[in-house]
Amino acid sequence: MATPAELSDFLKGVEKRAFKRTTYHVRNDESSLDIVQDSMMKLAEHYGHKPVEELPMLFQRILSNSTLDWFRRQKVKNSLFSSFSDFQSDTDDDEFDVLESLANGVQIAGFDNPETSSERRQTLNVIEGELLLLPDRQREAFLMRYWEDMDVTETAAAMGCSEGSVKTHCFRAVRTLSDALRSKGIKL
Repeated sequence: MATPAELSDFLKGVEKRAFKRTTYHVRNDESSLDIVQDSMMKLAEHYGHKPVEELPMLFQRILSNSTLDWFRRQKVKNSLFSSFSDFQSDTDDDEFDVLESLANGVQIAGFDNPETSSERRQTLNVIEGELLLLPDRQREAFLMRYWEDMDVTETAAAMGCSEGSVKTHCFRAVRTLSDALRSKGIKL
């Protein structure tokens, strides 16, 4: 069993190498620092009772998994909604809805070009149509996670299923939507 002092010494010894390694992967200092700190916390919380000899391998596995999780989150975050931030209104109105504003013909600041506005409107109509074609549970999980910005735990509680089911439904929905949009020649 590792004593608190041994665990602290171990973490001090691997901190700089872990940060450098993670920075090479994610190419962002702030994200790297977050990943390394999260990995250290996970090691201390879940494996602090293990012998000192096992800590290096455990830490490397945790760090690798945390880095992969970061990439997965980035991929999902950027897969469909990378350009939705372009639709944000300049007003402080929290009730801004992209689909409503486009359906009502509201002019969004920064979109003076009729061709661009038309393309965006058509893209949003296609996305909305494809969302309606998703199976109910996938659509429900997708909208809660990415439209309502709920986390996995909140979504699982609202849907009455496990967090793993929410992740599976979201993954399948994103994949189906991406494939459908790509088949129609839409790149987001």
